[in-house]
This record gives sequence, structure tokens and C-alpha cells, in this order.
Amino acid sequence: MKTYGLIGYPLSHSFSKKYFTEKFLNEGITDHQYELFPIEDIKSLPDLLSENPSLCGLNVTIPHKVDVLCYLNEVDEAAEQIGAVNCISIKNFENENYLKGYNTDAYGFEASLLPLLGPQHVKALVFGDGGAAKAVKYVLEKLHIEYRVVVRKPVEGAILYNEVTPAILASHKLLINTTPLGMSPNIDTFPPIDYSLLGPEHLAYDLVYNPLETSFLAKAAEQGAAIKNGLEMLYKQAEKAWAIWNK
Repeated sequence: MKTYGLIGYPLSHSFSKKYFTEKFLNEGITDHQYELFPIEDIKSLPDLLSENPSLCGLNVTIPHKVDVLCYLNEVDEAAEQIGAVNCISIKNFENENYLKGYNTDAYGFEASLLPLLGPQHVKALVFGDGGAAKAVKYVLEKLHIEYRVVVRKPVEGAILYNEVTPAILASHKLLINTTPLGMSPNIDTFPPIDYSLLGPEHLAYDLVYNPLETSFLAKAAEQGAAIKNGLEMLYKQAEKAWAIWNK
């Protein structure tokens, strides 16, 4: 039996477990299983690996995407530049595990964003500057899209929400929410900008996928903006993880 799984804490619900369990069932893959491993401290990873010798791959979520780096033998270029890992391949050589880390957040975001971009999307506003924003900024730099980060509390290199002027909203036609604002159960929260200044040339992208249409997306859509939630990004990430594990 080959085992795959998700590490993080807490793990109240998991897109990955549902996706891979259904995949194995639908494709008749009977010798694979996907499990949840809610580990509070990343120092538990070596014990987890020794207790589960059938592990061939892991997804990594909050709060371990950065701290897991020191347990890896190798990381790919995207993970190194972003400074965060959310997928690990586990190979066994002479009874020793070899762990390589990847960042599929960037791949999933880029793959789901590219078809939506128009010639006007040359500047972006990124709401939030946490772990999820790292991958978003990596992709924007790769695509040569200029961006400004918008935060609630002063951070070097970022602006505050009350500093987002009409001129900034007019010139930055790609808006990306990387914060948990609007995520269930707090569905009435949203990045505090003047949505009346948005229009049909704007594209609002929300990494949140529960609910499928957040308040951020609904408010943008009311002004005629194109909208996109984070669900396809998750599917793209999962597809990429499966490809990595089966190299």
C-alpha cells in the first residue's frame, strides 16, 4: 500500500483528502490511500515518517509550509525562491528517506490565472502579505506584472488599505485577495477598498474557495469586474502533486 497525506494543524477539513480518495476510487487505484496527519509541531515529522514507512508523498499546509524546509534534502526552484513548501516527494534509498520539497501554490495560481489575463492587467494589488502571498508575488514577478501589497498594519514595502486611492485602483486592474477575509464562516468580511471604483476592465481573484463567491468577488462583480475563486487553483495544485509523486 502506498500512502499519501496532508500535514498541518488543525486539519478540520481537507480538499486534498476528498480529491485523492475520490481519484483513487474512480480510477480503480486500490493500493493507494490518502490520510490526514494533524501534527501541531513540525518536529514530529521524523517520527511520522518512521511510523508510516509506506508514505510516498505529503501535502503541507498551515502552519508548516516554512518550518518544514529544514527537514528536506532538496527543494525545487519555485519553493526556494518563494521560501515555502506545500508538497513533498518521499523516496527511499538504502532505507533512508530522501525528501524533496515543491511549491505547487505558484503552479496552481499561475495556471488558473493566465487564461483570464488581458492587456490591461499590467499592474496588480495583492491584499495580504502572509504565506499565501509569497506564491502570488512569485508568479506576478515571473509574468512581469507590477504589484503593490496592501495590508492592515504597517509593513515595509506595503501600503495600507486607506492608502489605496482612486488613482491606484484605476491603474491596478488585477486585484488578488490572499487573506482569509470572506472565508466561511466569516462570509461578510472583505478587503476594505472602494468597490464603486471598479469596472469591467478589472479582474478580482480570490484564493478563498469557501464560499465559492466571497463578498470580495460579489462586490467586484456588481461593478462589472471579472471574478475568479481559488477552487481551480486547488485542482491544479492537486494535479501537479500527483505528477510530482509519480515521477
